[in-house]
Amino acid sequence: MSAEIEEILKRYQSYPNVVGIIILDPFAIPIKTTMDYTLTVHYAAVVNTLAAKAAKMVSSLDANNELMNIRLRTKQHEVIIVPSENYIIVVVQKPGD
Repeated sequence: MSAEIEEILKRYQSYPNVVGIIILDPFAIPIKTTMDYTLTVHYAAVVNTLAAKAAKMVSSLDANNELMNIRLRTKQHEVIIVPSENYIIVVVQKPGD
């Protein structure tokens, strides 16, 4: 599992404008992060709630569909959330023009 996590980190760190990466377990407990611990815990809490609500919305619209990712853009950051069976990957990046 550790090699898989390291591979995920390497893949996303190679993308331009990435500010930080957080890998959470299915219970939103941080496994690995490149961000400050306090910020990581804050992201973990809000991302878990957002991903759960988004997944519920998708399945209520179409029971045969599933949530693949969430992309949220603000003035300062873009947050990409990729939920899977084993992990929730959170990538925070500077928005591109």
